[in-house]
Amino acid sequence: MRPARARALRAVLCTGAVAALVAGCGASAARLDGARAAGEGFEQALAAGNHEAACRLLAPETLGQLEQDEEKACAQALAGEELPKAEAVRATEVYGRQAMLRLDGDTLFLSHFGDGWKVVAAGCTPRGERPYQCVLKGG
Repeated sequence: MRPARARALRAVLCTGAVAALVAGCGASAARLDGARAAGEGFEQALAAGNHEAACRLLAPETLGQLEQDEEKACAQALAGEELPKAEAVRATEVYGRQAMLRLDGDTLFLSHFGDGWKVVAAGCTPRGERPYQCVLKGG
């Protein structure tokens, strides 16, 4: 059972990711395609129930925070998350090493690491002028 504090931490805002996105500029087609492919791969793995594959697409801090909060290995912890079901990609925005992928049903934030794009936050909902609120995010 997860402590109330951990639950509160998981529902906090993705202010760092949003701030990084607002501060950037355009990106090449290859970077857009890479971010989009990683986000789509994450959503497809979740939809197929392949939580191990989805975990491989999580950023290290996000994976660590999930395992710490749930006190379980990532695949088990991710299976218990209430992430929205996402469908078609509506927009991909890349600014430097940060990206935002808007899908029908979800918004993902990603960062580029040495081994490619990884999901930093998922289950994110816009809140007007305020930063997104995310179900899954790093610490």
